[in-house]
Amino acid sequence: MDEVSRRDNINMMNVQSVWNPIQIITNLWKIRELIIQLTKREVSSRYKGSYLGILWSCITPILMLSIYTFVFSGVFNARWSVESSSKTEFALILFCGLTAFNIFSEVLSKASGLIINNANYVKKVVFPLESLPVVLLGSALVQAAISLIILLVAQFLLLGTIYWTIIIIPIVLLPILLLCLGLGWFLSSLGVFLRDSGYLVGIGITALMFLSPIFYPVSAIPKGMRYLYNINPLTNVIENIRLVVIWGQMPDWTSCLIGIVIGLLIVVLGYVWFQRTKKMFADIL
Repeated sequence: MDEVSRRDNINMMNVQSVWNPIQIITNLWKIRELIIQLTKREVSSRYKGSYLGILWSCITPILMLSIYTFVFSGVFNARWSVESSSKTEFALILFCGLTAFNIFSEVLSKASGLIINNANYVKKVVFPLESLPVVLLGSALVQAAISLIILLVAQFLLLGTIYWTIIIIPIVLLPILLLCLGLGWFLSSLGVFLRDSGYLVGIGITALMFLSPIFYPVSAIPKGMRYLYNINPLTNVIENIRLVVIWGQMPDWTSCLIGIVIGLLIVVLGYVWFQRTKKMFADIL
């Protein structure tokens, strides 16, 4: 009877620790070296076998920014707003929004097949599977950092300005990073049980791209439809990163705080879901 009570107490303590955000951070910190090594391998393996290798991480965003600048400023003569007199500003604004969105897109598009594609870790090795979504996020962050550097260089060359507010970028991006991590744990687990989830996620990502203010400002959205953008977790992040990078203004701190709180909640829920379901991965795979 005492043994049963002791086991129940241990199980209760384990459940409580899983729900503790501090414990989640502590657990990930203990395996930080593994996460760093796997992230390096993920980044290097992305272009493995190509002649230019890791240089493609720089070449791709440079080419995309050049295309955006040519198409929108040279062909369409597009401008972000009536007040804007710069033709190239539209391309920079678009590239800035896409840089933030691509973090979300890259993590979620690969999350559903993450455990399935790494089944060897499940079956053969005692391995902290919860590190895999973190590695995926880390890889996306490396690409985003390169894109942001290229954006800042282009902004300086084309517009002649770089604002000190760029130091706030990590805080501005924190809501979307937390969202990606929490959803990464949830979707990577769900993908084991529901193989079709990857297709649904792909459709959802495409829909969110056009339902986010990436190609157009929020002011262009009809008032009757703005509620769709208000509930979109990406809207405020995209708007805030443009404020601090392109226009040198302070972000909307209220939306940042709300996004961080919601992101932390999703992280905890995603982590709990992953920890409670990963015991069944080996049986299914």
